[in-house]
Amino acid sequence: MQTTLRTWEYYNLTDTFTKLHEDAKNECIFKNLYDLIVSRENILLAYRTIKSNTGSKTAGTDGRTINDIKTMSELEIVTLINSKLEDYKPKKVRRVLIPKPNGKKRPLGIPCIVDRIIQQCFKQILEPIAEAKFYKHSYGFRPLRSTHHALARVQHLINISGLHYVVDIDIKGFFDNINHTVLLKQLWNIGIQDRKVLRIISKMLKAEIDGEGIPNKGVPQGGLSSPLLSNIVLNDLDQWVAGQWENFETNKKYNRNSVKYRVLKDTNLKEGYIVRYADDFKILCRNSKTAFKWYHAVRLYLKDRLKLDISLEKSKVVNLRKKQSEFLGFTLKVVPKKNKRVANTGVIAKKKLQMKEKYKELIKQIQKSPTAENAQAFNSFIMGIHNYFQKATYKCQPKYVHF
Repeated sequence: MQTTLRTWEYYNLTDTFTKLHEDAKNECIFKNLYDLIVSRENILLAYRTIKSNTGSKTAGTDGRTINDIKTMSELEIVTLINSKLEDYKPKKVRRVLIPKPNGKKRPLGIPCIVDRIIQQCFKQILEPIAEAKFYKHSYGFRPLRSTHHALARVQHLINISGLHYVVDIDIKGFFDNINHTVLLKQLWNIGIQDRKVLRIISKMLKAEIDGEGIPNKGVPQGGLSSPLLSNIVLNDLDQWVAGQWENFETNKKYNRNSVKYRVLKDTNLKEGYIVRYADDFKILCRNSKTAFKWYHAVRLYLKDRLKLDISLEKSKVVNLRKKQSEFLGFTLKVVPKKNKRVANTGVIAKKKLQMKEKYKELIKQIQKSPTAENAQAFNSFIMGIHNYFQKATYKCQPKYVHF
């Protein structure tokens, strides 16, 4: 497994991570992970990773940033992390509210810098194990995967498989409502059975939020381990949906999906394929009857198994031939092309308005102060839009400012 950081080799941890991944694939149980987590190499890799993150200069409730850690020697950093973990008590998490496109605010939690390094230490060891268990069409917050991969999978299911009905499910406040007991059981079930590690993760989850108290559910958005833990929570849903059709085990092994489809289509099984990016997911189906079955089945599964509710106002079944759906900033609609139907993707209207407002704001900055820095900021914004939405089947040509 590889990420954008090349320091995996620098600290000679590649073999360790690879072995964890392979052992997890072989259904091994991990009961001695703590020693790996507090190893010198793992702690220094975590520190180096945090140091390269621009967010490391943002202070937590103790007012400290990465600059306060940089003055310490490697031995002092390793000793500090080990001593903190002997009787771990995370400091209060700083609460920051970030504006959302709909006018509401998203609560972010900013742990103190030492707690962030500790979370990174845990993430580095747990991620290879979890990755071995994750569903192949889950794309959010995973190495070498992106929103474009998720979009390509949806387009493939529409264009090649002819699935034109989509089940849109919106989970109410997903990150704020994750059940801690369910999460810890899921960690145990994927093989992470080091009780000391699980106790520390439980303490991380219950870290007091400044001004709000100790949470009894949810993972703080902004925590380094939160994306991994949220993927572990919804991996159960991924595997359950896939097991209903795509990965359904038959007595006879079929080499081609088309042959397996012809065999399964006469059964009472629900044909459906899930594509997920974090808590944003879709289930693509062949007809409305199957789609509505999936809608109710997923709603009950989330409620009964994962203790999560859905938003009835935002969750629905969409016939893509008649109406469009939205996914990761893109619109999705099925349109006729020659003798078949294909996916047509574009930019959602709300996103266009946001981009226009930002566009105007940056232009005004250039008009007030025509500097190279402002021109560069504008061009970076345009490049960002172009790079992200270039996968849409309909897109506008970017305009740059030459300065």
